[in-house]
Amino acid sequence: MKTLADTMTALADRVAANNRWRQHECINLIPSETTPSLLVKACEVADAAGRYAEHRRLKGTEVYFYQGTDFIQEIEEEVHAQTQRFFGCDRVEARPVSGQLANIVVFEALLRMKNRGNDGPMRRLSSVINNGLIEGGHLSAQSMGALFNAVDRDAAGAERAYPIPVRADNPYLADTEALLALVGERRPDLIVFGKSMFLHPEPVRAVADLTAGLDEPPLLMFDMAHALGLYGAFQAPLAEGAAVVTGSTHKTFFGPQRGVVLGSPAARPLWPHVRHRACPGTTSNHHLGTLIGFLAALYEMNACKDDYQRDVIGNARAFAQALAAAGIAVEGGESEGYTHTHQVIVRVAPALAGDQAAERLERNNIIANYQALPGDASFAVSGGVRLGVQEMTRYGMQAADFETLAELIARVVLRDENVRDEVVALRGRFRDMRYCLPAYQAIPLAMRMLEPMFPVAADAVGSLFGAA
Repeated sequence: MKTLADTMTALADRVAANNRWRQHECINLIPSETTPSLLVKACEVADAAGRYAEHRRLKGTEVYFYQGTDFIQEIEEEVHAQTQRFFGCDRVEARPVSGQLANIVVFEALLRMKNRGNDGPMRRLSSVINNGLIEGGHLSAQSMGALFNAVDRDAAGAERAYPIPVRADNPYLADTEALLALVGERRPDLIVFGKSMFLHPEPVRAVADLTAGLDEPPLLMFDMAHALGLYGAFQAPLAEGAAVVTGSTHKTFFGPQRGVVLGSPAARPLWPHVRHRACPGTTSNHHLGTLIGFLAALYEMNACKDDYQRDVIGNARAFAQALAAAGIAVEGGESEGYTHTHQVIVRVAPALAGDQAAERLERNNIIANYQALPGDASFAVSGGVRLGVQEMTRYGMQAADFETLAELIARVVLRDENVRDEVVALRGRFRDMRYCLPAYQAIPLAMRMLEPMFPVAADAVGSLFGAA
């Protein structure tokens, strides 16, 4: 019979093998992922990871319902200050534990505001304009996702959710003229910008200018989950007229997995409802370990923002151009430089299905995800692959290295060659994380944080580190 030591040893071996494969042998190109720094990870497993600090505003005072939370209150206040520094925003709600939950908070807050003083049945949103799923819109902004049951239906029973029109010559760009006409026709309560297949800026300014004079202007919301770490260098929606920006803190923003809601002065009437839907509406325990990790990531982002954003966008454009030169069909438009974000989208159909290409790449230790592209019938017949450069940029890959990678990808996708050993060798050159403290500074600080929790383990690690 296996003992606890046996089962835990087996689990440890499996985790170590996966860590070694993903961190030492793979080129990670999933656009929605990143590896946090050592200090961010150390914060995530600190004592606070097992604690609660539920709180809400009552009669103008922030009331915490657990004792021992002074430290967490200080962390939350500093998270707000550092977030405002990075984004130049007026308001921050940092309790959502995912980007999708951040969207749910905003949608429910808008419904609550629309129904204030209403004693009858809850009124739904009259209509919504968002990015269609097949054009790259995220599930959380769809009626089948976080908008479920929040939008009025037409006479035929269909929800009044209308996709942002796209250009015929480039379906990755909004058709601004057609969008403005649709806004004028539908007079929506909510317009959601932002995508999960995200290459180019959105026409926020044009829509904000159009709706500014309306008696009841729509809420302009930007789901910036994928491009949150590129805020300002890619697009600055709050400065362009958006009232609310939501996002995930673990894609291009290289923090732990959680979410955030940001507000401009235009969000002031909505904000009490945002706070209420954050707690008690959708969240009790807001994962305090990752909250501290978010603060550590904010320190890193505020210190390294300019270099990181420049390198990510430059690498993505170089990668896209190299893939195109190698014979891969790159989406987004050559005249647009293919991309303005961290993402590169390639079309592999009709020679391959998207999932076939992604599996072929994985066998060669290149990790990507298949993607339905404009013109595809559904995600079941995806014709593309979605790539992101943010994680490997952070590990030090530069434009020339992505050009080398593009050649390897072309050999796999176009000719089904085995390049696994070459990929492992390429990844072996990029192990040291950038845009954070170097290991010789980070390791002692991580040990300082964790020693009170695991003193014996910390002593052992300290001996090894000292011996090295």
